[in-house]
Amino acid sequence: MTSIPPRKVRKLKKALYGLKQANKEWFAKLSSFLLSMGYTQSMNDHSLFINSSEGSFTTLLVYVDDIILVGNDKEDIARIKQALN
Repeated sequence: MTSIPPRKVRKLKKALYGLKQANKEWFAKLSSFLLSMGYTQSMNDHSLFINSSEGSFTTLLVYVDDIILVGNDKEDIARIKQALN
């Protein structure tokens, strides 16, 4: 990052850590990413994402800034973990 000359101000164009809207922005970005990866968002619990196909079932639950990932397909779990990394 470049240094800011004295008595100068920079305008922030996105939410940053510590701001009130940061949590909402983080969850919106995570949600859109998971939806693009084939997950569907639960209508009853918006922090629950499900991906199921022929014999494969993966569930991802978001709590604050933690994620619980469970399923019966180790390859799908490894794929989403790598994508999230």
